[in-house]
Amino acid sequence: MTRTDASMRASIAASERWAHTADRAAATAPARAGLDARFEAEVDPDGTLDPAERARRVTAKRRAHFTRLALKSARSRRQAAAARQATQERQTEAQAGRTAAELRALADELDGAAAPTADTPDQCSAGQHSDLR
Repeated sequence: MTRTDASMRASIAASERWAHTADRAAATAPARAGLDARFEAEVDPDGTLDPAERARRVTAKRRAHFTRLALKSARSRRQAAAARQATQERQTEAQAGRTAAELRALADELDGAAAPTADTPDQCSAGQHSDLR
């Protein structure tokens, strides 16, 4: 399964789950409680802090955690945008190269067709184009 397929399947599953959930906050409460417990263990591993101080630190830890995630997401989006831009530039350069080659070929073809041969006198110098005078 490709990453795109896996992502689409996960999106379908999430949509199905939320379609059958009346109270989203209640459904996600255990996850939030688990994350807060993790943060509490990190900021007060011995359990010695005053509850108000522990709550303040957990709030700061949560903010840092989600800000870190936002930073990673922004970097990822910038890298993806840069990769798309580089691909677009390579495609544009390749197309410009193909167009230049086509133009050179056409110019060579025109030069070959317009060049007077030894058997054909130059009509312009012979006065054949009266409309140019």
